[in-house]
Amino acid sequence: MADDAENVPVMTVKEPLDLIRLSLDERIYVKMRNERELRGKLHAYDQHLNMVLGEAEETITTVEIDEETYEEVYRTTKRTIPMLFVRGDGVILVSPPVRVGL
Repeated sequence: MADDAENVPVMTVKEPLDLIRLSLDERIYVKMRNERELRGKLHAYDQHLNMVLGEAEETITTVEIDEETYEEVYRTTKRTIPMLFVRGDGVILVSPPVRVGL
């Protein structure tokens, strides 16, 4: 068992962008302004959090008020995009994939 611990690759996170670097070629979750969410495979990024996502799924949530009951009605719209450029100034949150056993 001690040999198994020695063979685990070292993944160090010293700066915030290191976490993004470790997520290259993996599916990530990105929360955007205006109630938009993206899930896709991270192909590239830069220091401004501009990103290129492949096989991206965009989810847009809108809130409408029912005119009769004045209740909030949440509607979600989804679409898939083969390759997507994400401008970094609209990014609120980036979540790396869940890593089990680390």
